[in-house]
Amino acid sequence: MGAVTTAARRMFRRRERETRALPPGPSWPPAAQLTAWMLRPYPTLQHIRRRYGAPFSMRFPNYPHIVTFDDPEHVKEIFTGPWRELHAGQANETLRPLVGTRSLLLLDGEEHVRERKLLLPPFHGERMQSYGEIMREVTAEALRRWPVGRPFAVQPETQAITLDIILRTVFGVSEGEELERVRQGIDRLVQGASNPAFLVPWLQRDLGPRSPWGRFLRAREAADALLYEQIEARRASAAERDDVLSMMMTARYEDGRAMTPRELRDELMTLLVAGHETTATSLAWVFHHLIEHPHVQARVHEELDGLPGDGVSADGAHDLPYLDAVIKETMRLSPVIASVGRVLSAPRNIGGWDLPAGTMAVPSIYLVHMNPRVWPEPTRFDPERHLGQRTSPYTHFPFGGGIRRCIGMAFALYEMRVVLATVLRRHGVRAAPGVRIVPRRRSVTMAPSHDMPLVLERR
Repeated sequence: MGAVTTAARRMFRRRERETRALPPGPSWPPAAQLTAWMLRPYPTLQHIRRRYGAPFSMRFPNYPHIVTFDDPEHVKEIFTGPWRELHAGQANETLRPLVGTRSLLLLDGEEHVRERKLLLPPFHGERMQSYGEIMREVTAEALRRWPVGRPFAVQPETQAITLDIILRTVFGVSEGEELERVRQGIDRLVQGASNPAFLVPWLQRDLGPRSPWGRFLRAREAADALLYEQIEARRASAAERDDVLSMMMTARYEDGRAMTPRELRDELMTLLVAGHETTATSLAWVFHHLIEHPHVQARVHEELDGLPGDGVSADGAHDLPYLDAVIKETMRLSPVIASVGRVLSAPRNIGGWDLPAGTMAVPSIYLVHMNPRVWPEPTRFDPERHLGQRTSPYTHFPFGGGIRRCIGMAFALYEMRVVLATVLRRHGVRAAPGVRIVPRRRSVTMAPSHDMPLVLERR
């Protein structure tokens, strides 16, 4: 017993020394810091930066050393540092119950490099652009169901659009009972994972089918059954199809090995859940900013009016520089993910601070995007910032950065252009009366409150 007590004291003293060597930060109990970050992440980050400057330190119950950075030079150090010592997969551990152990988001080192190389082809170049017509058709179908002239919540609608696009491009399923079963299963899973309690390990207790964690586990079990069913059904015809699942099943690692059913399940879950929720939320934020800035919406309409023909073709979505700037500015001012992290496997100096192994180094997407030294008048929505110049990957990184940048970034940006161009070519949006929109946490994402109500108008 005495030996255990001595060892515990030594560990406590070591952590105390390490904490004193870290950048300053709040002294609140770790549980209080986690609660503040969960409930009000953006105000919490801004408050701590005003009080202590940046970089600053935070402590969570499961991570005693978290150091947050808002300087692009420090972000560059983290994104370009040796990936063998900067583990993003370890920093994403809270996602394990949802996406699984073999998800690209959870892998580190050589495993991550191999998996990324295998999964990249469907989401770039001509293959990705071949999905444009699917994106346009799904959006046009949804738009016919949207009410005109009366308020409705647009976020559930953008989620339905992006989920259908993912299902049709990933599974190659376009209609019928099969599409509806998978759609409902994934939708229930996303709803179950949207509770902020999903991020807190000690709240992950199955207290029955009506408890938050119990509902999530049962939704995951049902979704898993659907995914394994799709994998098994595809075995005989994968070589003859061009959807993402078929390409994943026919792809081979460098040693000639195919992906196992578990690996396929985890990557499919990553694509289905992360791939549609984040894009749907970004679309909702774009509508919010267009409503808040009518002159911006008018200029988008002017650009779309210059497209040839009566409709928006998938190809026509390529040459829309102002709409693209609106999307980029939305993702700067309203990023759906507040931060990305890297856990250090060895001591490392970042930004002049000697950080011990086990520290989570956090390039804060939100704080860099709101840094007045980087973006003058950072709270002002101004798409002009992004016209005629390329932004640095260390000053604007809504998809993360370095070797861990989101594999679906090009797909998501292309999808947003097609969806928005299809909606706004013949319609405008205005505010729903009596509603104030503020950021609200939905699990790991920050979404507009009230599911972003708006009024659609023909023009």
